[in-house]
Amino acid sequence: MIRRAVLLLLASLLLVAGAGQAAQAAGYRYWSFWERDGDRWVYATQGPSTARPADGDVQGLRFAVSEDSSDAARPRGRAAFETICARTPAKEGTKRVALVLDFGTPADAPEGETPPPARTACARVSPDATTAKALTAVAKPLRYDTNALLCAISGYPEQGCGEQVAQKERKPAAERQDRPDGGPSLGLVAGLGLVVLLGGAAIWQVRRRG
Repeated sequence: MIRRAVLLLLASLLLVAGAGQAAQAAGYRYWSFWERDGDRWVYATQGPSTARPADGDVQGLRFAVSEDSSDAARPRGRAAFETICARTPAKEGTKRVALVLDFGTPADAPEGETPPPARTACARVSPDATTAKALTAVAKPLRYDTNALLCAISGYPEQGCGEQVAQKERKPAAERQDRPDGGPSLGLVAGLGLVVLLGGAAIWQVRRRG
């Protein structure tokens, strides 16, 4: 009976390990695009090549490894239009767009590359300009792939574009910065609960038949 109890516990531990792996699925290394809404960042619904910010808007881009928009890291640093564009006066026939450029952390950088420091820029462009045009004005060189996906800002990274990153290369969830939550995943909690239930059932069975 003791042997059966041990086997049940081992099986439950394997389930927990599987849940943990599922919670840390492989992601993609890319520039995510954000729009400032009051005091928070909102994941943009358009890409930089089609989005047309208004005068006074604040937009951010963050380079990181993430699974999807809900997992993506937000741009870091101050994001006040009045601060970013303080030295760029308004000019008739143009608009000003404040940009927050966060090149990410060394943990998310491609092998052999080091991310530049995060910075801000104020782009003064034509009234109908897209975010891509604003980036061209202040953050060249830009690099795109054949599908018009933004691959590099100010030449970073030098190579790669939205490539999938193996699970073992990903930064552990507990070390990620600027995520909306840092607690354990639902799968992990459920798995631990299963360990407790199966373990208790096994011990009860041994005692009952002993």
